[in-house]
Amino acid sequence: MTSKVDEALSYEQARDELIEVVRRLEAGGTTLEESLALWERGEELAKVCRRWLEGARARLDAALAEEEEGDGGSDE
Repeated sequence: MTSKVDEALSYEQARDELIEVVRRLEAGGTTLEESLALWERGEELAKVCRRWLEGARARLDAALAEEEEGDGGSDE
């Protein structure tokens, strides 16, 4: 479950932290427990990023639909 702190992260903050988590996992040298904790953190950060992107997509879709309505829905 995503925490309130995670929900307050901007897309860029979550993305940057996710990049760091992936870098640390790829570098290796962590214990199994540390790797699992990093993986779990990465999953939470990915969810935050996904929510931001889904919200942005919804806003774009709404703006495009509004624009089409303003044009009268004509393709001519």
